[in-house]
Amino acid sequence: MDKILEGLVSSSHPLPLKRVIVRKVVESAEHWLDKAQCEAMFDLTTRLILEGQDPFQRQVGHQVLEAYARYHRPEFESFFNKTFVLSLLQQGYHSLDRKDVAILDYIHNGLKLIMSCPSVLDLFSLLQVEVLRMVCERPEPQLCARLSDLLTDFVQCIPKGKLSITFCQQLVRTISHFQCVSTQERELREYVSQVTKVSNLLQNIWKAEPATLLPSLQEVFASISSTDASFEPSVALASLVQHIPLQMITVLIRSLTTDPNVKDASMTQALCRMIDWLSWPLAQHVDTWVIALLKGLAAVQKFTILIDVTLLKIELVFNRLWFPLVRPGALAVLSHMLLSFQHSPEAFHLIIPHVVNLVHSFKSDGLPSSTAFLVQLTELIHCMMYHYSGFPDLYEPILEAIKDFPKPSEEKIKLILNQSAWTSQSNSLASCLSRLSGKSETGKTGLINLGNTCYMNSVIQALFMATDFRRQVLSLNLNGCNSLMKKLQHLFAFLAHTQREAYAPRIFFEASRPPWFTPRSQQDCSEYLRFLLDRLHEEEKILRVQSSHKASEILECSETSLQEVTSKAAELTETPRTSDGEKTLIEKMFGGKLRTHICCLNCRSTSQKVEAFTDLSLAFCPSSLENMSFQDTASSPNAQDGGLMQATVPSPSEEPVVYNPTTAAFICDSVVNERTTGSPPDEFYCSENTSVSNESNKILVNKDVPQKPGGETTPSVTDLLNYFLAPEILTGDNQYYCGNCASLQNAEKTMQITEEPEYLILTLLRFSYDQKYHVRRKILDNVSLPLVLELPVKRTTSFSSLSESWSVDVDFTDISENLAKKLKPSGTDEASCTKLVPYLLSSVVVHSGISSESGHYYSYARNVTSTESSYQMCHQSEALSLASSHGHLLGRDSSSAIIEQDLENKEMSKEWFLFNDSRVTFTSFQSVQKITSRFPKDTAYVLLYKKQNSTNGLSGNNPTSGLWINGDPPLQKELMDAITKDNKLYLQEQELNARARALQAASASCSFRPNGFDDNDPPGSCGPTGGGGGGGFNTVGRLVF
Repeated sequence: MDKILEGLVSSSHPLPLKRVIVRKVVESAEHWLDKAQCEAMFDLTTRLILEGQDPFQRQVGHQVLEAYARYHRPEFESFFNKTFVLSLLQQGYHSLDRKDVAILDYIHNGLKLIMSCPSVLDLFSLLQVEVLRMVCERPEPQLCARLSDLLTDFVQCIPKGKLSITFCQQLVRTISHFQCVSTQERELREYVSQVTKVSNLLQNIWKAEPATLLPSLQEVFASISSTDASFEPSVALASLVQHIPLQMITVLIRSLTTDPNVKDASMTQALCRMIDWLSWPLAQHVDTWVIALLKGLAAVQKFTILIDVTLLKIELVFNRLWFPLVRPGALAVLSHMLLSFQHSPEAFHLIIPHVVNLVHSFKSDGLPSSTAFLVQLTELIHCMMYHYSGFPDLYEPILEAIKDFPKPSEEKIKLILNQSAWTSQSNSLASCLSRLSGKSETGKTGLINLGNTCYMNSVIQALFMATDFRRQVLSLNLNGCNSLMKKLQHLFAFLAHTQREAYAPRIFFEASRPPWFTPRSQQDCSEYLRFLLDRLHEEEKILRVQSSHKASEILECSETSLQEVTSKAAELTETPRTSDGEKTLIEKMFGGKLRTHICCLNCRSTSQKVEAFTDLSLAFCPSSLENMSFQDTASSPNAQDGGLMQATVPSPSEEPVVYNPTTAAFICDSVVNERTTGSPPDEFYCSENTSVSNESNKILVNKDVPQKPGGETTPSVTDLLNYFLAPEILTGDNQYYCGNCASLQNAEKTMQITEEPEYLILTLLRFSYDQKYHVRRKILDNVSLPLVLELPVKRTTSFSSLSESWSVDVDFTDISENLAKKLKPSGTDEASCTKLVPYLLSSVVVHSGISSESGHYYSYARNVTSTESSYQMCHQSEALSLASSHGHLLGRDSSSAIIEQDLENKEMSKEWFLFNDSRVTFTSFQSVQKITSRFPKDTAYVLLYKKQNSTNGLSGNNPTSGLWINGDPPLQKELMDAITKDNKLYLQEQELNARARALQAASASCSFRPNGFDDNDPPGSCGPTGGGGGGGFNTVGRLVF
């Protein structure tokens, strides 16, 4: 058979024919062969793999070898023996050099084939010695990466005991010799990938054998501190930095800076080379280590080294700002170097010739990330020019280039300079990193910012604090499922039970991030919330339909893209749900119904449609925005049949319309854009300067809105909800196509909520479109947040048979009736059917900043359950009925103000929490109310209100079914095991950190603050500027949030 195969692969037959014959040869492997025939076949296939003339021959060799090794395992074990493998590693194979990567690949595959054979143990022992010899020979990156692949798959081949320390040290030396001479992108990417594999191998060894870590780091320092002019260590060593535990930074830096055996020349070389590492892509924490070493040297007053390194490397660090991948780290190091170099303008003046070009380039590209970067850079430059005044000829071009960016106050500049000086670093090493600590006194867990993920963190904390929703998620049995809901359950479980102060939601972020969201860039939290709820809803719908169609099969859950989810849901669900038992969890918790009613003003025929919603987007009344022109910027996918929608309201530029008081108690017309499938398109947009007849009865309903000093009004959420529900006249370009008239006609559209959700989500449309500059701007108007909100819900029987599609009713012929009655079906008394459903404020997501593309999100929240304060609602029914009888849906002069005041006295004492990424603190409702007045850029954006019921209404939560902690259900064993394992790891980290602190107990706090903010900063602050508006330069962590 081997002769046939050898003749075949070298013949000139067509390739398809060869493949057919090869398949026959592979199939014949299961037949019996004697030992000599097997050995001949193994020898031939080995030759084809290692010396094949073309890819086809090598592929045939792999296929046939694997087939014959599988069916003739003893014979292959005898062939692939210790002697053969040793000869390959030391002598090569025929003409093939022993350092060829093909030999390592062959051995790697051979180990897989005999993994279950006893002789593999002998091979492991052999390879433990040989791999050490190989790394001592300084293999090239490609060969070293293949060796790392082998050792990653077969950890038994890694040297053990003392040899493992030697192996790690030699591997570090090997990395220090790596070089990539190519400038082509493909080759550079391949080189980075190879280095990453080797550094990952070292990381795995350090984790498995912690005793190897310190000797490895000593070897790294020995390489970068070498003063041998003939040897320049590779920048690839930067790939190891991200694997060094940050808890060790204090101990290691202190050891280096105080070690008398480390000469100044060696330290200078080491620091310079660490700064060179800033150019290594994908490396993390390099800037943290560089700044920590700079501070450590300042603490021991080694100013000569600092001066030499700063002047030598400041231009190189500045040039790294051109590259997006390394820009944040380079900016952090540049800021520290310049701000600490306060004895001379020399370092600053070295970069001045390059500043203007950089600023102009970044201003021209118009990217939000570039603008945010320029804001930070401008602040740094202003600090330096303030400190080194007296050079107008040098500074004038720079001032002209940065004139459009904000200038920090003199007080702030002084603060930054004082905190950054070298003299302020004395005895400051202990606090260079925020210490690990357990949960704060609040008992709540923060969420670590993964790089501009505050939009997700704030939303997740708000959902977590939605108590009934959290309990429902935690009580789900999702074992064996890999759905997004499973990941949300995992995240909720860790937030509830971890001992960490803050948790990193990396897995959930990757699974829940909308495909169009750019990683590490600021996004709209409202858009993210809509995407998340819709994804969870559609996912549950598909799983439910699949389980009903395939009840006999085991359902395997898998992650699905939004497009796949939506398309499957459209195919599998054709009939709308009617009963609560058929609703998804998202529908039960956040789903409501909204009825849209259109009356043709010519023939008086009506059309109506009932649709589901998960949130209401509330626009600001145009009258309160003066001459500004706004439009809706919230985006959400069209709802599929049977799906959920978001009712959104663009903020128009038209004048407000006043209404007959017998029709409604509103000041502004509602401009509604229903982004749902099947909605009439253009005729839903508001026309300009429309009005209603009966001029004598027009009133300004907003007359009793509270006044700010100076006569300015402060609208409330109640006013915005009034505006949302106000009737709208469709005329001009927005005329409605009437089927009865068979033409475009003026019409009036009204909206009514017919079914209220358990949790009412309200989004305040704060981002407007500036038509002059073609950018989105933020509406910074303060909005009063009522603790108690009454939602008007129309419960009528005349529309009970209404299908969720547009229909035409009979004409109204009585022209003398008022307009409100003409919009109602005959025999219906809407005033008697309106019920004001009470809601309590559960959480507020705040946006800090002046645009949607930048800034910071944080949230206020508290625990509110269905039955909480229900006793307070009992005495409200009479007052609510009284309010309704006066014809006010949400009027401020109704008894709701009295009820709200009564509830506020009771509810304000309840605990509110401020969730600001990793930081969680106690706060109060007064702080929530005053946030915008204290910090004008910090405004409420997304609100969650919890409906108050006399009973819970959620039958799934039965505390008697198991041990419920603080009302939460017991966790699944899989979840509890994961949390227990992580908590043990956390305790080990705490122990390591405690030992590190004990070594430098005499050290004082560092000059820059840990992750948090001063009492004088707003909660959304990312530094002295507050509001996410740029941050200061006195800290690494505050530069990018």
